[in-house]
Amino acid sequence: MTPHEIGALLAYIGRLDPRLSRADTGEARDQIAQWHELLGDVPPATAHGWDARVTARDHILDSPYPIMPVDIARKWRVYRRDRLQRHTDPLPSASPDDQAAWAAELRGTRLAVATGVAAPTRHRELTGSEFEPERQGRLREIGSCIPPHIREALSPYRPARAAREAAIAQGQPDVLGVRCEHCHAEVNEPCRSRRLGLDGQPRANAPRSTPHPSRVDLAATQQVQQSVMACPALFP
Repeated sequence: MTPHEIGALLAYIGRLDPRLSRADTGEARDQIAQWHELLGDVPPATAHGWDARVTARDHILDSPYPIMPVDIARKWRVYRRDRLQRHTDPLPSASPDDQAAWAAELRGTRLAVATGVAAPTRHRELTGSEFEPERQGRLREIGSCIPPHIREALSPYRPARAAREAAIAQGQPDVLGVRCEHCHAEVNEPCRSRRLGLDGQPRANAPRSTPHPSRVDLAATQQVQQSVMACPALFP
């Protein structure tokens, strides 16, 4: 923001919070210089979700303390970081043999995204349309994205997953299909051994080779409930 834009922002903030109004010309000039030192590289607004006035207004609504220029600067840094984390570099149009032009185009694209000039680019291949009808039929026939012979070949390298799939095939409950109430392991995650120190704080969090008994009981109970709902005539 230029000093003129910062002056306009301070005038807007002064109407919402009179504590920041400066009647003296010298004090107002010093205030603009102070804010410009921290907000010189922050734009007043962008076409993709950033507006310094909205940030200032939200701070005034949420905080009892007067807004400082560092509050807006920190919000701007969070905005930049969030946009870059959601951005995937598109393939530059420059020749890969011209390393300087290639790197310059990447830097320019990232700068445009970070400053709100351009929207982040995502992997369309990962979030595109649905499978083709032919692939959908094949997936229904196989039942999984991994064919059975490939799954069998991978079993020596994935013993825990192989044991889980074998247990399910034999009609046993899927223990990892439920959340463990003891160690709070999420679905599809192994149970963990939590050790507490003398101060009561956890000191270890190593995965267990076997699930907790309470998780096994919960999985068996859920399996029975699902069987009852699927075939109520078999359970009078």
